[in-house]
Amino acid sequence: MAPDNLPTRPTTDMAKESLFNILQNMFYFEEVTALDLFAGTGNISYELVSRGCPHVTAVDENNNCVKFIRETATKLDMNELSVVRSDVFRFLPMHSAKYDLVFADPPYECQHYDELVDMIFDRQLLKEGGIFIVEHDRTLDFSKHPHFFDHRRYGKVNFTFFTAEIRENEE
Repeated sequence: MAPDNLPTRPTTDMAKESLFNILQNMFYFEEVTALDLFAGTGNISYELVSRGCPHVTAVDENNNCVKFIRETATKLDMNELSVVRSDVFRFLPMHSAKYDLVFADPPYECQHYDELVDMIFDRQLLKEGGIFIVEHDRTLDFSKHPHFFDHRRYGKVNFTFFTAEIRENEE
């Protein structure tokens, strides 16, 4: 259980279960490299590793979150999980590895969602067939983005899916 002093809003169990039901139909987790941005408690990272991902990188700028993820990964013997303490907007411009799956759960009050989405594609961080998922509140709509793939809502949790392939905007 995560300590109360972490500045996080963990993905609800219902939303996480629904998300992973979708992902298991898209990927063989044993072949997936993943990047978890704004990792918070590491909840998504642990789930990815427990499903067989050979490498997951969790990024968060909060020292307490990073410490908690590292301690939990050690307790659970999750050697597949690497933890990076960094501001996501500083980490991404200097990062060039490619991933099958990138998940981002910024604070809902974040003012830079569009910048984050564009940065993933400008840096070409997705492998061919890769998926980028952003968790956000209901006020955001990414359906006009050229990499938009799908949107799902589970209670107050919204996931928007993007793919490396560009689609034509429907007018």
